[in-house]
Amino acid sequence: MSSATDERTRVPDTARLPVSALLALFTAGFLGIINETIPAGLLPEMSRELGLSESTVGQTVTVYALATAFTAIPLNAALKNWGRRTVLVSALVAFAAANAVAAFTGSFTVILVARVVAGVGAGLIWSNIGGYAARLVPATLQGKAIAIALAGTPVALSLGLPAGTLLGDAAGWQATFGVVAAVSVALILWVFAALPNLAGEAEAGHIPVGTILRAPGVRTILWVIAGFMVAHSIVYTYIGPLAIASGVGGQLEWILVVFGAAALLSIWATGLLLDPHHRLLIVVSTVVLGAAFLVLGFASLSPVLLYLGVAAWGFGFGGSATLFVTAGIRAAGSDGVQSMIVTTFNLSIAAGGVAGGLLLTALGAVSISWVAVAIMIPTIVAAVAGRRHAFPRWPRT
Repeated sequence: MSSATDERTRVPDTARLPVSALLALFTAGFLGIINETIPAGLLPEMSRELGLSESTVGQTVTVYALATAFTAIPLNAALKNWGRRTVLVSALVAFAAANAVAAFTGSFTVILVARVVAGVGAGLIWSNIGGYAARLVPATLQGKAIAIALAGTPVALSLGLPAGTLLGDAAGWQATFGVVAAVSVALILWVFAALPNLAGEAEAGHIPVGTILRAPGVRTILWVIAGFMVAHSIVYTYIGPLAIASGVGGQLEWILVVFGAAALLSIWATGLLLDPHHRLLIVVSTVVLGAAFLVLGFASLSPVLLYLGVAAWGFGFGGSATLFVTAGIRAAGSDGVQSMIVTTFNLSIAAGGVAGGLLLTALGAVSISWVAVAIMIPTIVAAVAGRRHAFPRWPRT
């Protein structure tokens, strides 16, 4: 089955950003992260009502991430000739249905199946919104457009989880899933109103996965993404124990606020500077992230160092999704690279969570930051060295 496309080529060049369309893509990315992380803030209540341990209920996050990682590439290949809006709406329908089911069932097995369905939808969203945004504008505005569309991810990481947790505390965990389902339905209507149904890759010139991987710079980009996200995930997943080791375990919400504020500042700076300074921002982002983890390695000495490290970490991380997706699209010359980036992101997040847990058990919370620093050193070297193909000056000279 394939969908008809309303528009077969890129929309005509314009000097203005299509704000409503880009904000619809932003909201889709925001929902993708909300769907992934929201059970983390609802674990105590869910485990109590379902009669299961928190570690068991936590697998609702794991199956979501794995579904995203393992279906992004094959499913996007299968739907390559679908219109981009049709793909996006299909993903949002999956979100709406999965969350509606979770809102009304008391079966943990059914919830796990629903989470897999939602994870598949997330893979479709994250594999398409960056390229979708790039095709809505002329080349001179692509960086800004991608920055707006992909900003939903770090904003949700920064603000979405606390908001979902507060809603769960006020109305219950099932009501929280119900709200996400309702928002998904509303976004479907917005997408139909604001976004053109741009042609799928088959009609625009599909490039096979193997060809994309052989494109100069693509493998370096994926390597840098993997190192960046494993290091980030190790620390993000276990920031609570780090806060306890610094003597401010009761201030976790404020620590996350600092991270979120710094990430939002980074998003703004990335959107403003990406087109003329893409390579510089990539290098700065990786260096700042490595330096942040170095500071966090000494966080047990003082809460001030913890907060400084978290602020630097948020600033290094905030614009990263935009930077990496833009680099991938430019190096590959195809939107198809996004599914590889999504897979790399999610597998790296899972690997970081596992590695962090092992480190926490074996060596304690302080070891987490130092291992993250060790991972960032070759990552920084690869980013700096990729000046020719992976992260060149842009526009190319």
